[in-house]
Amino acid sequence: MSDTDVAAWAALLRVHAAVVPVLDRELQAACSLPVTWYDVLLELNYAPDRRLSMGELGQRAVVSRTRVSRVVDALAEAGLVTRESNPDDRRSAYATLTDMGRERFRAAAPVYLDGIRRHFTSLITADESRTIASALQKILDAR
Repeated sequence: MSDTDVAAWAALLRVHAAVVPVLDRELQAACSLPVTWYDVLLELNYAPDRRLSMGELGQRAVVSRTRVSRVVDALAEAGLVTRESNPDDRRSAYATLTDMGRERFRAAAPVYLDGIRRHFTSLITADESRTIASALQKILDAR
């Protein structure tokens, strides 16, 4: 492994560690919505019928699979999602975005997107952004 490879990995981790807490603070200040909640709402918003099994949600969301259940419980308590048993498999459940959850997601989206712009994309060129997106997608596609 080259020094460049290690530097690329370290930079990815450092950027994530530096930017995500800032986005979290901004979302909480503007919308009273933690970034973990936003992430789950985002995945549900774009899912078919705005519904995913807990397993699918655990694979898609940025929060760890073990935390997804706790985040969904908190979102359900806040009325932003519903949690439903799977009638075909009692060991699994579905999370579904409520209308109120969609409204909160849509209200928070401009804050989140502006944060990404200010703390990430405005600091790199469009070509660099395309390169990063393409390179990282290759890694995701290999999973």
